[in-house]
Amino acid sequence: MTGLEAGQPVLAMDATAGSGFYAELAVVPAGRVTPLPDGVGLLAAATLPSAWLTAWYCLHRLARVAAGETVVVQAAASGVGSAAVQIAAEAGARVIAVAGSAEKAEWAAGFGAGATVDTSVHPEDAAVDEVLRLTGGRGAHVVLDTVGGRVFGQSLHQAGQAGRVVALANVALEPSTIDTRHFYPKNVSIHGFQITNLLDHGYDPRPDLREIAARVATGAFRVPVESVFTLEQAADARRQLERRGNRGKIVLTVAGDPACPRHATDQGEQWTDRRATPVTARRQTNSFCSTRK
Repeated sequence: MTGLEAGQPVLAMDATAGSGFYAELAVVPAGRVTPLPDGVGLLAAATLPSAWLTAWYCLHRLARVAAGETVVVQAAASGVGSAAVQIAAEAGARVIAVAGSAEKAEWAAGFGAGATVDTSVHPEDAAVDEVLRLTGGRGAHVVLDTVGGRVFGQSLHQAGQAGRVVALANVALEPSTIDTRHFYPKNVSIHGFQITNLLDHGYDPRPDLREIAARVATGAFRVPVESVFTLEQAADARRQLERRGNRGKIVLTVAGDPACPRHATDQGEQWTDRRATPVTARRQTNSFCSTRK
């Protein structure tokens, strides 16, 4: 491998058929490793190849979001969602953040959303009506659907004339039953996204990762890290994730490495849970991404 030195901090993605990063050491293809710039902490870095790369690719490469457009982000308080809010806002779009509680909606608004929809107040079709109200009946130019199931049908309704809907997950674990009349009369386009499929077919993530990391380093993007667990506490981390109450990212680290500063905003990290115990690692193992509402 050229361009890297022993001990240099890097961003890395596992091989598609690899064993994953629930480990102290990992071997990855050279084509999926890129240097980590100064100003990006290891906790923030752990989130970039999953949540942030997903949001970046979906908005810039698939939806091709442009300044002045309206973007709806479903589950905006999730890891992908909070990244998408910032990426769309940086592109000059007006963001409508959809979240499952008033607290989560307010939190997502802090990342640049111009309007919010609380689905505990506006459930199901009422969320569609609220987006249409917020857009003057026109609907959104882009809808990022991080949920799937019934929400995918709502996303199609929320898209406006010639809108783009990007579907990247089905964490709802239920069928998405839709009526084609909800999108083809508006000339809405639907894009699917799965990172492993892209990698299998030759996608090089390094240029996009460098773009994202550079913005984190300058402070243009803030990475919300809710809580940190050691590798031995992975089951506890999973249980916290499954409770669906987290805002932002849950990160696993290797036990025994020096503790990082509690408030490491100069390294791109923003703590969302002051009760969490921050621990840094020389070899970041993995991060969890919650896309549920």
